[in-house]
Amino acid sequence: CTGNGICKCRVCECFPNFTGSACDCSLDTTPCMASNGQICNGRGTCECGTCNCTDPKFQGPTCEMCQTCLGVCAEHKDCVQCRAFDKGEKKETCSQECMHFNMTKVESRDKLPQPGQPDPLSHCKEKDVDDCWFYFTYSVNSNGEANVHVVE
Repeated sequence: CTGNGICKCRVCECFPNFTGSACDCSLDTTPCMASNGQICNGRGTCECGTCNCTDPKFQGPTCEMCQTCLGVCAEHKDCVQCRAFDKGEKKETCSQECMHFNMTKVESRDKLPQPGQPDPLSHCKEKDVDDCWFYFTYSVNSNGEANVHVVE
């Protein structure tokens, strides 16, 4: 029973937090915890203490590595800029290209959503067309709706 249970009549009786015919499957999800506080970065399932990434773009022990991703921040920078400040590269096409997320303006950076919420959350710091920094968060909820919070 791999040291995680007792063999009785050729059947393993597993100790708490272990399962499987040989008690070789840990129910502990700690190894699956991503840096954002979510199990498998919200992009996979934790099976026997190992992440099984369900989003094919993401891999690694906690489904946090994405070689092909531009990065959520860079990917949405132009749309956040035109929606929030009416400027940037997509200013003219904003209403056609940039309506795919809900946007909320907040007064300051400490009013932005913080890690530990149930939805995958990215904190972003990007430069605008005037070479000024602007800050926003990007998250996707369980319904697949994207939500952006941007500092005024």
